[in-house]
Amino acid sequence: MPPQREIIRGLHNLQPRHRGCAATIGSFDGVHLGHQVILRQVADRARELGRPAMAIVFEPQPGEYFRRQQAPARLMSFREKAEALFDAGIDRVFCLYFDERLRRLSGSEFVERIVIRGLQPCYMVVGDDFHFGRDRSGGLAMLRRAGGRHGFEVADTGTHRIDGERVSSTRIRGVLAGADFDAAERLLGKPYRMTGRVVYGQQLGRQLGVPTANVLLRRHRSPLHGVYAVEVALRRRCSRHRGVANVGVRPTVGGDNRALLETHLLDFGENLYGQPIEVVFRHKLRDEQRFASVDLLKQQIHRDIEAAKAFFT
Repeated sequence: MPPQREIIRGLHNLQPRHRGCAATIGSFDGVHLGHQVILRQVADRARELGRPAMAIVFEPQPGEYFRRQQAPARLMSFREKAEALFDAGIDRVFCLYFDERLRRLSGSEFVERIVIRGLQPCYMVVGDDFHFGRDRSGGLAMLRRAGGRHGFEVADTGTHRIDGERVSSTRIRGVLAGADFDAAERLLGKPYRMTGRVVYGQQLGRQLGVPTANVLLRRHRSPLHGVYAVEVALRRRCSRHRGVANVGVRPTVGGDNRALLETHLLDFGENLYGQPIEVVFRHKLRDEQRFASVDLLKQQIHRDIEAAKAFFT
């Protein structure tokens, strides 16, 4: 019987039964094709050894902790990442809170406290460019020395390239910024999407005759901003629909700094509050902009709907 999928939040929740896993560690933002090479390697080895496969991740991501407002846009929320890791063959997601205490650990202290005393892995695999610990002092060589002393194997993976260029989260952010969704799909191995549960908003869309399903993005910064033609999967209904989505802060109606995903489903008027939805981005229609009045915003929304219909025709 395969291990049950599990999220372990924080070192204090690590239990003796979690030890002896096959593990990998990284940010895994996007869970792109380069990440998937590593994940397949650890999952395959875990099956051979009859052990669970674990991915160790960080919240917030280290770049978000160090760079704050200048941190790169995030491709996935934590929940989206965990689901993608599970889909890639991982059984357990171990989330380490990246705070000042963790930041201060040297590479050797990280190995001793987290890897040796905490996990006692039977196998580890990391990317060939992965570093950890204060001042990035830890890496593959340090892990291999620890594995030799404590009896676990450490493997690495080479760089995964497409069109002669390394597949990376940074590269994917770049193609998304240019709204090249075909390129993003080639790098991710699947279309770029955002998921979440529909929440109550200001009800303005319904007042304008274009009700929207609103999802909080739960990330420091979004890689997308603007209005898009999208496809929407309603998980509970097992149905797919076309629509128009706005990703932004709603400047015309006094929005705040939290990025919101607002999606209007074409020819669909049912209540979706509380339901999980998946929004797949297909084409950018325009940038988000501020309008002088709500009436002008309403006129533009209807033009956006017609543009989305034309795109899907």
